[in-house]
Amino acid sequence: MTKILFVCYGNICRSPMAEFVMKDLVDRAGLSRQFQIASAAVSDEEHGNPVYPPARAKLAEHGIGCAGKTARQLRRGDYAKYDYLLAAERSNLPGMLQILGGDPEGKVRRLLDFSTAPRDIADPWFTRDFDRTWIDVLEGCQSLLAHIQSAEA
Repeated sequence: MTKILFVCYGNICRSPMAEFVMKDLVDRAGLSRQFQIASAAVSDEEHGNPVYPPARAKLAEHGIGCAGKTARQLRRGDYAKYDYLLAAERSNLPGMLQILGGDPEGKVRRLLDFSTAPRDIADPWFTRDFDRTWIDVLEGCQSLLAHIQSAEA
């Protein structure tokens, strides 16, 4: 089983979008039983809050639900639990590494590092451009799934 944890600053926009996009991709590929997918935050500021309404609306626009998801903070024990701990942007990495106690196995990366154009995922909290974030998240999740499938082949 491949275990993936998506991480952004607050766990109300980018990382839950990635969580539910990835769940949708693996479900449509008939691979749901082979994956465990979740998301978390570097910060505890949004702990317990639901997915931000515009992010929820963007997912719904593509037929993807996220009901029941609430923000939670990354925990040290997540390092042992997950195979991939994927940041939305470079600025998330120092906080992740501090919480996780390092990255001795090389599990911590940015989601879009798996794409052909590595970069940060656009932060809609500041840009209000949920379309750009959707494009980035979808590209990252598709690239990650292709990477995992080719590694297992």
